[in-house]
Order: sequence, then structure tokens, then C-alpha cells
Amino acid sequence: MGKRRKWRPSVSICLQEDFDVDRLELLHDRKFTRLAKSVKRDIEALAPETEIILRQVDLSDPWDFQEVYGALFDFAQGYGFDEDRERYHVHLTTGTHVAQICWFLLTESRHVPARLLQTSPPTEEDGVNGSIQIIDLDLSRYDALQQRFDLVTAESNALLKGGIKTENQVFNALIEKVENIATSSNAPILLVGATGTGKSHLASRIYDLKRQRRMVKGRFIHINCSTLKGEQGMSALFGYRRAALGSGGQDRKGLLREADGGVLFLDEIDQLSLDDQATILHAVETGSFYPLGSDHEIKVNFQLLAGANRDLAKLVAEGKFRADLYSRLNLWTVSLPLLRERREDIQANIECELGRAEKTLGGRVGFNKDASDAYLRFAKNPATPWPGNFRDLGASIQRLCTFAARGRITVSMVEDEISVLKKQWRDAVQDPDQKLLSEFLGPNIDKVDPFDIPQLANVIRTCSSSQTLSEAGRTLFAASRAEKKSKNDADRLRKYLDRFELSWADIRL
Repeated sequence: MGKRRKWRPSVSICLQEDFDVDRLELLHDRKFTRLAKSVKRDIEALAPETEIILRQVDLSDPWDFQEVYGALFDFAQGYGFDEDRERYHVHLTTGTHVAQICWFLLTESRHVPARLLQTSPPTEEDGVNGSIQIIDLDLSRYDALQQRFDLVTAESNALLKGGIKTENQVFNALIEKVENIATSSNAPILLVGATGTGKSHLASRIYDLKRQRRMVKGRFIHINCSTLKGEQGMSALFGYRRAALGSGGQDRKGLLREADGGVLFLDEIDQLSLDDQATILHAVETGSFYPLGSDHEIKVNFQLLAGANRDLAKLVAEGKFRADLYSRLNLWTVSLPLLRERREDIQANIECELGRAEKTLGGRVGFNKDASDAYLRFAKNPATPWPGNFRDLGASIQRLCTFAARGRITVSMVEDEISVLKKQWRDAVQDPDQKLLSEFLGPNIDKVDPFDIPQLANVIRTCSSSQTLSEAGRTLFAASRAEKKSKNDADRLRKYLDRFELSWADIRL
């Protein structure tokens, strides 16, 4: 309206040589009815084969996104598209930028089954009617664009994996899931896994990804809930007013306020008492809390991440964890696999730990070839338990790098480190069978297959409670004695103990 120029987009779209328009529907506000009728008359005069239909869509503010989108959505819902008989296009050149964005969203989501059209003013090459361009929303047809999207996704996955090129399919699929959740939702995410599986590292990388995507502006606050004990722990979390509590000094903001606008990671949330769980649930659900000793409520906005070593559903059933807090956390649950379930990723993680050691020690350290082979054989062996998961692996590589002369790790160093790991795991073990065997076999327990451990432990217990070797043999071989020609149970038991370099005298000491 009021722009005096020869090129008119709605008219020119009906005058393109290679683009026939059977029907053109012009959407207009009642304030522009006169202009709409003028455009209709001009098109009918220049392109009589085109049917022109005027559609009145009134807007109080054509720059208000909610109003424009709602009006166009209602128009689309009541249109009655017939894709079997007709092909539809939406002309984007006219209208406000808000309207153009709304048309894009409606066509991209298929609420309007159409393709987008853009017309351009005439040039010397185009002629008096200008040109027309179809905007295709099928990005799969554009390999270059698709590759860019794939590259962004790959970069996000690499960030979440800490730059480690992992091969485990389960873990890689898990990271893709986390990337999708983290970039699409601000709802709480629950990270579940045994100690050392990388919950804290993943939480930190989720924050880095969200900050990279400009989804958060605040800080990453990591809180170990096992340290939040009593009033002191709650004051650290919620802050306090010293004056209100009758003490001098300054007020304390509290960690929840520190997390405002960012990400709050409550690690080991399963260690909280039921009362503390209720307090945190209120803050998470309402986004508000009262500092200790204050009558004024504080408003905060953060995304919550939570970590747990134990099965929260089981704790809820046992009455040790609040069901309402679990329901709040359980929208997105990510279960991290154990190191022994990701043995194909061990070598890549070793290389990562070597890089960390280089930064810590200020010098590059590497394995000799035979030392690397020996360590990988041990690390990937199905019998190697890795109870501390990646924490055990990281500590092991750190020790090797610290004692590596001239920056090289040798076979003898690897053998010593393997002995250290086995002793640590043996000392920390809770299994009564392994503890019993450790008393009699010492380091030789490492030579016993896991299959034989419970059987040998039962033999030792029977021998310890029997007066003679024959008595122990009769007890152990009672069921199979009838099938044997020789009834010498003592000899059978003696031969069994010999397999493990044990004797009756060793056990009866």
C-alpha cells in the first residue's frame, strides 16, 4: 500500500511463463480490502485463466507472533486441503516478517502441505515480471547442508564423550540420546551408574554443550549430596541471613542461587535424608526457596541434573527415597555402563588418560610396545573386574606415568602395577568366598578361575570343620561315592587340593 513501483509481487506471480496458477487466494486484513480488490482486478485483467479468491484475516497487530501464528493456524485447519487433486504453494514475498516466519513453521510441520515461493523484482535478465524461486524444505536433498547438520551432531557427541573416540555401540547410542535430550529439553536428567562410570564428567559436558548452544548463561554448580549433613549442609545449599540468625558477618547466598541461570548437578542424591529430599523437591518444583533465617523468598531458575549410585526405584520401594522426588527426576534417566562392559573403549580411554598425565606432569609419557600389549591384555581380560571403573583406570595410568623413567612405561612397571591393582581389589572385596581364599592362597588367588572360587571355598570350609581328611572327603563326595569303584574319598580330596597347591596341613593350621 502506498509504494509506487511498477513491480507488484502478487500480480507478477501469476505472469510467470513456467509457473501456471489455477487459483490464487489473497489473505488480507479488512483495513486493506480496497487494495486487495484492486490487486484482484489487475490479475483478472492480465491472467484471466487464474481464479482469484479474497480471504479476510483480521489482525490487531501483524507483528505479534502469537496472534499471527494462531490466525494462520486456524486458517490452515479449516482449509480442507486435497493433495490428491491439487498442489499448493505459499507466497512469502508479501506480508510482515512475522507472517513469513509463521508460514515457514506451518509448512515445515506439514500443517500446510505446501511449498514456499519467493518472487524477486525484475532485472535485465528476468524481464518485466521478475523471477520466482521455490524454497524446498526437504533438507535431505541437499547433501552439503545435511553434512553440516551431521557435523554439528558429531561435534556435540564428541563434546559429551570428552573427545574420546569410543567404539561401544551401547555407549555411543546413549550419548546420541543425551545430546538430543540436552539440546531439546530443560527438564531434569537423572544419571545413574556405579562409582567411577563418569556421571560427574558427563554432567559437566552436558553443561558445556548447553552453554555452547546458548541454552544457559549461568554457572555449573556441582554438589555432592553426601556432604549435605544437618543445618550446616542446608545453609550451604540454601544460604542464610546472619543477622536473622543472630550472628555477625555477611549473608551467604547459597549454592542454589549460585546456579541461577545455569545447571545444578546434585551428585549422589540417593544419600540425602528424606527431610532434605522434601526441601530440595520444593525448590526444584517451585523455583523458589527461603534462605535459613530469612522471611523473603528467593526465585531461581536452573536446569537440574542428578546423579545416583543406587537404584532409586528400589530405594522408593524400601521407603528410603521419596516417590514424588523420584517421579520428578525420572523423566529422563541415563544409565551409564560399567568399564568392563565397554572393554573395546579401554585403549581410547588409556590414550585420554596419558594426555591428562602429560598436562599434570608437564611431560609426555608413553608405553613401550611390549608394555602396552601386556597392559591391554590385562585390562581387556574378562576376568579383570575393574570395580572402580574409569576411576581405577585413571589412577592406574597416573601411577604408571608418575614412575615412568625418561617418559617410557616398561613391562616390569606394568607387571608391578597389575599386582598393585589386584591387591587393592582383593583387600576391598566383600565377597566372603574370595576373602576366605585370600587367607590361604594369598597372591595365588589370581590364578584361580572365578568358576572355581565358590567350590574351593566350600571345600576349605568343610575341611576346616572336619577332624580328618577322610571325614571331609566323605562329606564332600557323599553323592558321587556310589558311582565310584574306589571309595577312597581322602585320596580324591587330596588330589583336588593339589590342583591349587594346598594340603590338608595348610588348611588345618
